[in-house]
Amino acid sequence: MDPSAYTIKQISVFSENKPGRLMAIAGALEEESINILAFSIAEANGFGVVRALVDKPDAAYKKLNAMGFMVSFTDVIAVRMRDQPGGLFEMAKLLSDAGINIEYSYAYSGRDAAVLILRVDQVENAVKAILFRGGNLMKSEDFMAIS
Repeated sequence: MDPSAYTIKQISVFSENKPGRLMAIAGALEEESINILAFSIAEANGFGVVRALVDKPDAAYKKLNAMGFMVSFTDVIAVRMRDQPGGLFEMAKLLSDAGINIEYSYAYSGRDAAVLILRVDQVENAVKAILFRGGNLMKSEDFMAIS
């Protein structure tokens, strides 16, 4: 079991929180034919952070950086979980029991399962704990194949 096979490269884009900023980011990705697979936006003190999983993270980084955006990469994992009451509880409990902190997450619900995107403080230990306890992690290449 290679934990790096389950690590997904997320881009984080920092920007002023004002009209047109998300449009500029999305437009730049469209120009480069980069597909957004999942994203979230957070705001603090007039600035926003757009976190996104895209099919071409290196190209997204290059394009957005060239436009003057502050862009960084973060390793995240994607976990398939039951799309019914208790699914999130089970995953949160599994990680809590393993002593792993969830720094942030976002999710989407699909056809057969919900997918939880997690930024944790111990990626390798989280991967091991989830797999050991029968969790269903998505491999990086499988996640990118959904585009």
